[in-house]
Amino acid sequence: MAERAAGDDVDQHRAAPSGRYLYNEDRRPAAKTRSRWLPGGKQTRPGRDGALPYLMIAPLVVFIAALAIYPTVLTIIEAFFHSDPLTPPNRFVGFGNFAGIFSNSQVRTSFENTGWYALFGVVLTVSLGTGIGLLLQRPFRGRGIILAIVILPWALPGVVEGVIWSWIYNPTVGVLNSVLKSLHLIGQYQLFIGTHRVETILLISLVQVWQITPLAALIVLAGLQSIPDELYEGASVDGASWHRVVRSITLPLIRPALAIATVQALVISLNIFDQVYVLNASATTGSSLMSTTYFITFQDLNFGQGYALSLLATVVTVLAAVLIVKVLYRKVEY
Repeated sequence: MAERAAGDDVDQHRAAPSGRYLYNEDRRPAAKTRSRWLPGGKQTRPGRDGALPYLMIAPLVVFIAALAIYPTVLTIIEAFFHSDPLTPPNRFVGFGNFAGIFSNSQVRTSFENTGWYALFGVVLTVSLGTGIGLLLQRPFRGRGIILAIVILPWALPGVVEGVIWSWIYNPTVGVLNSVLKSLHLIGQYQLFIGTHRVETILLISLVQVWQITPLAALIVLAGLQSIPDELYEGASVDGASWHRVVRSITLPLIRPALAIATVQALVISLNIFDQVYVLNASATTGSSLMSTTYFITFQDLNFGQGYALSLLATVVTVLAAVLIVKVLYRKVEY
């Protein structure tokens, strides 16, 4: 009888709640109560945990506000004021700054040149990036080395690239002149930058294309890696040619990647400055919108028109990027 009573006491002890868990015969914890993060769960700790996510992203919010939001708001405000440190104080002029920049022939020329930069930059960058991505799509020996070489131009600053290519385009000791003359394509060394407008813009665009093509190639390559192999296997069974596979399967399925690469190339081409400043200086032959903004702001000390021109460039860039996304981007479902 004593042994049976002791056994009953043990059973009752096992059945009794202990803390937050109920123990079974295996001494293993039963299911917990619903977590506060599960659907339908109740929040049991309403303390400081709710503010923790906001505290963690607060430094990033402050950083973005200091480097992006505040300058943008300041630019919008100052674009409607006459701001010249030599003739203070600032005064409200409305759309006078915008009227001034549109009446400036140098600004109009830079708008046209920037359009050429965008055209050459987008077409060449996306075409070369797509081609490189297709070549690197399948694994092969030495693929990692080639990929590292392809990425190298993207790692170089724009000023460094401008200096390197200024040596290539040099009219007296340049590599380009030397190669063309050795191939008997030219009779004597020539000046390439600054003579003809479209030629100057194209040569400067090649420098930037050399820099940003690796980024486009990586974006396209990421899109290519997401395509299921079953689609290519099915096309191979059907006897489709490589060109047909690229046209009917690859390109339609990487449209999101192509849209992103195109927007990146467009934004960088519309804001080209380093290469233009190093290779073309202040000449209007190849001036861009950003270089003209720089000279108006810091050379002419006309900060009001500089703010207005930078605001106009921002609006044009945003509208063009949105248009490209609307035209090219399509959601892909496999």
